[in-house]
Amino acid sequence: MYRSRLGNDLGDITLDYVSSINDDSEIILFDIIGSQAHVLMLQENKIITKNDAKKILKALETLKNEKFNSSSNAEDIHELVESLVIKKAGMASGGKMHTARSRNDQVALDIRMKIRNDINILCNCLLDSIEALISLAGNHQKTIMPLYTHLQQAQAGLFSHYLLAHADALFRDFERLFETYIHVNQSPLGAGPVGGTSIPIDRHSTAKMLGFNGIVENSIDATSTRDFVAEYVATIAIMMTNLSKIAEDFVLWSTSEFSFIELSDEFTSPSSVMPHKKNPDILELTRGKTAEIIGNLTAILSTIKGLSTGYGRDLQQIKSSIWSTSKISINTLLILKPMLLTLQVNEKQMKKATDSSYLISLDIAEKLVQREIPFRTTHKIAGSLVQQAHNSKKSLNKLTAGEIKKSVEGTKVDPKIVSEILKSTTIVSSLRDRISFGSSGYAEQKRMIKNRIKKINDYRTKTTSRENEISNALENLNKKISILIK
Repeated sequence: MYRSRLGNDLGDITLDYVSSINDDSEIILFDIIGSQAHVLMLQENKIITKNDAKKILKALETLKNEKFNSSSNAEDIHELVESLVIKKAGMASGGKMHTARSRNDQVALDIRMKIRNDINILCNCLLDSIEALISLAGNHQKTIMPLYTHLQQAQAGLFSHYLLAHADALFRDFERLFETYIHVNQSPLGAGPVGGTSIPIDRHSTAKMLGFNGIVENSIDATSTRDFVAEYVATIAIMMTNLSKIAEDFVLWSTSEFSFIELSDEFTSPSSVMPHKKNPDILELTRGKTAEIIGNLTAILSTIKGLSTGYGRDLQQIKSSIWSTSKISINTLLILKPMLLTLQVNEKQMKKATDSSYLISLDIAEKLVQREIPFRTTHKIAGSLVQQAHNSKKSLNKLTAGEIKKSVEGTKVDPKIVSEILKSTTIVSSLRDRISFGSSGYAEQKRMIKNRIKKINDYRTKTTSRENEISNALENLNKKISILIK
């Protein structure tokens, strides 16, 4: 259809090589809706007649319910849709549908419409996952566990605090996606192949009909840029690395060696030969799929960086990376929520692991600081106490007066003060005394959970508002079409 200057059609092998028809299945509906808005704009500006517009819009409306044949001779979905419209409406009318636009601004439009929809889905899924994390945190505000640095036990903490840390990371992912939407939701339609058109179209009209907040003004920028795609996939890659971190923790914690948690049977699989196994396959696949999305980002950036200014067919290749990224990330979040809500937490094992270490050593040092002793001195004393307890295989509060006296040698600290602090300091007292803003102390958990519940509600309202803007615009578009094709 588009090879008017060339004498021959593409051979089968060449057509298969250049065709994007299979990848375009994700944007068929958006291509049809975008075409409808364009045709309405052409008619409203008297560029085509009402009769021509009516025939084209009727044909487009019937295509919404048709199943497309991917084995057609069309190079892409834009050519396929246009050929079907011409078949239904006739060349005299259907041949006018492509007036004042190009496949270049068409595909940019379709991708933007697809991504903005996926962003709204992801924002809702993220809020659901965050809500699940916070719900679980609410049930475990007193569940004691070790907190780690370098995979070594560092301080005593609460499971709720751990969960809130991941909730906060996902909030940032939400905010990045919410911001990316602003850059995506700009219409490129009407920019033509690269330099615009001499036909008096109204680009702002089509943008409004399709629910866009504005237009990509410069016609070169509108048709050739894919930075919004890179931003979208990069944002999801960051989100997936955050989800992969949760997956890695849960893989470790579900082992017999840790036994901190147990996953519901729904999110594990058995071994093909070892009946006792309960493998965390879902979590392992989350790590693997994160790598795939990072690969998608690399592919997109590698394609973009090699292009000169203006549209290049290379850009066709990034579509599959976008669809893959959306599908994987949405499915990951859909699985995360029920997995969290069915998680079994072994509170006794977490507490046992915490009690078996020397996690109150920093608390001891800080209590000595409150006696006006320099921190470096108290740090050295606490370290000596831990060393002696470790060597004698006993807990810190079981150290003898002689061992305590030895720990303060070379300092002016009274060993009786150290002894008093050792007797009064426990894991529970440590968490009760942890008062710094955002800490893992008992008091902070309640405040942070309440704050984040409010945050979820605020973000849900904003996301719903965006969804309504699009649905209202498309509903008005459908009303216009219905009136015209009566």
